[in-house]
Amino acid sequence: MQGDDAELTVAVRAAQGGDETAFRTVYRAVHPRLLGYVRTLVGEADAEDVASEAWLQIARDLERFTGDADRFRGWAARIARNRALDHIRMRGRRPAIGGDESELAGRAADADTAGEALEALGTGRTFALIAQLPQDQAEAVVLRVVVGLDAKSAAGVLGKRPGAVRTAAHRGLRRLAELVGGDTTPGQRQSPAGASGPNASAGVTQLRARTQKDM
Repeated sequence: MQGDDAELTVAVRAAQGGDETAFRTVYRAVHPRLLGYVRTLVGEADAEDVASEAWLQIARDLERFTGDADRFRGWAARIARNRALDHIRMRGRRPAIGGDESELAGRAADADTAGEALEALGTGRTFALIAQLPQDQAEAVVLRVVVGLDAKSAAGVLGKRPGAVRTAAHRGLRRLAELVGGDTTPGQRQSPAGASGPNASAGVTQLRARTQKDM
């Protein structure tokens, strides 16, 4: 278990015992990635509200959770997804992003780790690219790379087989690399997360290679 995961596991168990400081530690560690996932489902305008609803349920049901940090992230993502889908049904509209399975694309120029790619998720340019993927590809991209789930855990959240998530992840990364490489609209100012050209494509390729190690 990696250091960060070990710390999160300890914090989750302490929070289950009523330690409010530990719960804040858990929240700070998980919320940014969970919020990014919710954004892919309901869009920017409603993401904070839906994520808040998810955290209310997480806090309420925390005592019943069993497992380590990775299982907690998957459990939290499943709760967030259910709250997002409830929100979508209530509003009578489709999810904010397209319909299939995959992984997140790169950040600018020298991005070579999933951690750096996380910084790109909050930008409108990155969302514009992810929005061009089918819904299940968009979800798989964010679950695998942003939330940090392995294929089995992501499959549990999506109600699919791990093999289907791996396939979607591969397709999504490949498509995102194409989108980043072709994102050259004249006169449009690129944010760092939306930089185009060989370096941006290389960032996606490097991230894809890194995330495919466990495929």
